[in-house]
Amino acid sequence: MTVVDRFTAAPAEAPAAAPRPDSDGVLRAVGVGALQLEAGGALPEVELAYETWGTLNAEASNAVLIQHALTGDTHVARGLGPEPGWWDALVGPGKPVDTDKYFVVSANMLGGCYGSTGPASLDPDGTPWGSRFPFVTMRDSVRAEARLADRLGIRRWHAVLGGSMGGARALEWAATYPDRVRHCVVVAIGAYSTAEQIALAQAQILAIRQDPNYRDGDYYGGPPPEAGLGLARRIAHISYRSEAELGFRFGRRGQGAENPFDAPGGAASRGRYQVESYLDHQAEKLVGRFDANSYVILTEALMSHDVGRGRGGVRRALSSARAEFFLAAVNSDRLYFPEQSEELAQALPGDVPVHMIDAKIGHDGFLTEIGQLGPALRRRVFTL
Repeated sequence: MTVVDRFTAAPAEAPAAAPRPDSDGVLRAVGVGALQLEAGGALPEVELAYETWGTLNAEASNAVLIQHALTGDTHVARGLGPEPGWWDALVGPGKPVDTDKYFVVSANMLGGCYGSTGPASLDPDGTPWGSRFPFVTMRDSVRAEARLADRLGIRRWHAVLGGSMGGARALEWAATYPDRVRHCVVVAIGAYSTAEQIALAQAQILAIRQDPNYRDGDYYGGPPPEAGLGLARRIAHISYRSEAELGFRFGRRGQGAENPFDAPGGAASRGRYQVESYLDHQAEKLVGRFDANSYVILTEALMSHDVGRGRGGVRRALSSARAEFFLAAVNSDRLYFPEQSEELAQALPGDVPVHMIDAKIGHDGFLTEIGQLGPALRRRVFTL
């Protein structure tokens, strides 16, 4: 995977035919032009970063778009380099999404920090957008992704699939471009963000915005708001894992030699529980690889997720979708409950089952246990 600075968009390449298979898993970017945004405002020039695997066939009928989750990136599968992909169990030679048969594309969402235009990107005057970066929605990113598809010579996707926020983008593809999606695979998310999900997201955003280093988003060139971003990650990660998994792994045990009941210097000096150390570790990992402004932008986009907004409600919005839907949920998910997937299934035309991922881990089971869906996906979606 080619390294792109997480605070700078990669340079655009000239639009061209689909990349060669000897560039599998290599990050690149392409300009897709100016973009008017759903909530108002515009971006004068948008670049989307993306990776590809496999070869587009002569009919351009074997293209698959895979959408990443909130803090995910484009590296779905291993490719030529040593770095593993986040859906390696699903994508690759001989796997359910067989890259010897399918041409797989994964794009970094608009507003992200892995090469696509985002708050850390430079505006036309050469200054980071920062606080001036506009509010974007799932639909805005999907419209930009449609232009990427055009530049790759793809008029219709064989399948668009994603989990969590990626599932929201997949669903928007089916509703926004019904003639361009043959199969739509939506995993671990419903048709809209609920009040509880919005509430959890708001706490994360405020954790970042109230960090003194945030400076209303104009912190580039100075210390980044690491404390706020770390706290946001802790809040989010609790919802990504189940109570049973946290209890089994950590219980009430102290971290190593630390004693949670030993606080000679006051409450703030006590030792940590193992689960606290675990959350600290998750926060440190994210702070080292993600831009706080992008976290805010993408979280607000996910808060806005509602496929029925402005379309007469969910059922009416999906009534014109022509894709064959494949829905899945994680049985222990306490962020996007399986009932939301069932509600989405009821809103779709025809009889659409919800496939259940059996995972004690919680929401993150859509990543760790995705292999469970392999046989069903081979039968229903990836039949070449």
